[in-house]
Amino acid sequence: MILVFGGTTEGRKAVEVLEEGGSLYYYSTRSDGQKIELVHGIHLTGGMEVPEMITCCRKHDIRLIVDAAHPFAEDLHRNLLFLAKRIQAPIIRYDRIYPQHDKELIWCKDYQDAMDKLEHESIDRLLALTGVNNIGTLRPYWQKHECWFRILNRQFSQMLAHKSHFPEDHLVYYEEDETQNLIKKLKPQAILTKESGISGGFTEKVEIAKHAGIKVFVIERPKYPPVTPNPQHVHIEHVNGPYGLRRAVEKLLPEFYPLHSGLTTGTCATAAATAATIRLLKNEMPKEVPVLLPDGETIQVSVGYGEDYAYCIKDAGDDPDVTNGIEVRASVKPANTFEIIGGEGVGRFTLPGFDFPPGDAAINKAPREMIRKNIKEDMRIIISVPNGAEVARRTFNPRLGIEGGISIIGVSGIVKPFSEEAFIDSIRKCMNVAQASGTSRVVINSGGKSERYVKALYPNLPPQAFVEYGNYIGETLKIAHELDIKNVTLGVMLGKAVKLAAGHLDTHSRKATMDKEFIGQMLNEAECMADLEEITLARELWQVIPQDKIEDFCHVVLKHCLKYCCPLVPNSHLTLLLIDDGGTIHSL
Repeated sequence: MILVFGGTTEGRKAVEVLEEGGSLYYYSTRSDGQKIELVHGIHLTGGMEVPEMITCCRKHDIRLIVDAAHPFAEDLHRNLLFLAKRIQAPIIRYDRIYPQHDKELIWCKDYQDAMDKLEHESIDRLLALTGVNNIGTLRPYWQKHECWFRILNRQFSQMLAHKSHFPEDHLVYYEEDETQNLIKKLKPQAILTKESGISGGFTEKVEIAKHAGIKVFVIERPKYPPVTPNPQHVHIEHVNGPYGLRRAVEKLLPEFYPLHSGLTTGTCATAAATAATIRLLKNEMPKEVPVLLPDGETIQVSVGYGEDYAYCIKDAGDDPDVTNGIEVRASVKPANTFEIIGGEGVGRFTLPGFDFPPGDAAINKAPREMIRKNIKEDMRIIISVPNGAEVARRTFNPRLGIEGGISIIGVSGIVKPFSEEAFIDSIRKCMNVAQASGTSRVVINSGGKSERYVKALYPNLPPQAFVEYGNYIGETLKIAHELDIKNVTLGVMLGKAVKLAAGHLDTHSRKATMDKEFIGQMLNEAECMADLEEITLARELWQVIPQDKIEDFCHVVLKHCLKYCCPLVPNSHLTLLLIDDGGTIHSL
């Protein structure tokens, strides 16, 4: 079981990630005011000391702790380390993303250092954005200088301020655009804030103060983990985003998620290039390298080394992917400019419709940007994939017009283990290529068998005009509408057709099953009799329906299918084709 200590933006993000697992977990906050909606989680409220934490963890069989608390909650961080040691559980520290230290700001090690520097800079009017808990700490400063504290407009915060004997008329409260408005109203010489990270609004506060031309004093975030007795006995995983959190949970508590996430080929290429660069510049060969993902978070990725290259083994997780286990290599050399080259096993674009023109290496825009953001130096980077050409024959690449190898792709850098997500993304790519081919019609079909039969009807269409939808009929039609494709043909075989006729736009067996009662209704509409008792597969209908009634039945099925499909492509001419096992095609 997992116990999350939240009450922060990171706590809420942690809940979103854990909810994907569908497993029970616990979410602890100090007060009821920090409650959020949980489906699979149980909310625990009230501050706990270490003995209470230990009792709670043993009661609920807690085997993993997620510390998503505020970066300045040092006492809590320290207590969680004691807790983890006592119950022998690992900790995932879900921290924030922090911008690099800006040299224009005045950085302070602690509050005493801040007061010393405020005095040194002769700051007599200060707006403190450090929260109500630090009013007492800053007493020596505000007793001598004019100071305003911004606090939450709630009774508990007001009570703490009053307890510190801070002047009530110098308390200000959170409102919309409060920092900008307060600076205009109070005209302070400086603001004092914490290094609270991007999610804590740090960047916005700094930019507003800079724009107003006032100085910014920043309390540096405490180091993590804080100094505790024997912290080395606690296993700590550091993450700063949702993908890293999920992968850390999958590593430390594998049974929590029924399916595990994986890495895109773009992330593998970035990791390999990063490792090769570290080896070249620092003569080091770490087993893991940090990879900055497009969403700003950083994950650790395992790498290895060859004679003159570094590599990363593609881990697709539980997402079905023929590229799982491939080796993505990178070799680097210093250069006058930054250049990414596709080597052995990386395909080439041969058709329009991609991020780059025909002839370029099939390395999409997002992976190129990932590699560039992770490697600051000008380098000539060659990405290669041994056996990539062979693997590519089992992908969509030949249909997309990518020849000679696999493509290096991935928008987020992480593949969530939902095959439909990856499959629909492939469908979209195929539809884009079909549109770019200039075809007058796009023909969507369920797979290779139906496509062979339908191609005979459209011998003059280019190969790119034929797109497989698998089970995702509804999603494919929606993509056709988004791309404003005017002529669409949908080829479907009977097993999927009877599900589609009943309104199931996703025909996967886990989403829809053959409905004999509805099939009976369609038989009545076609005025034909057939014994449905013994059939277990829809294709058996071809044998039990009288031959002279098959065409009537097909027309009824197609009419029901059109009822659900036409609204998805209102600006297109949609043709439906029902295909039997022998290749005979029925249409309206």
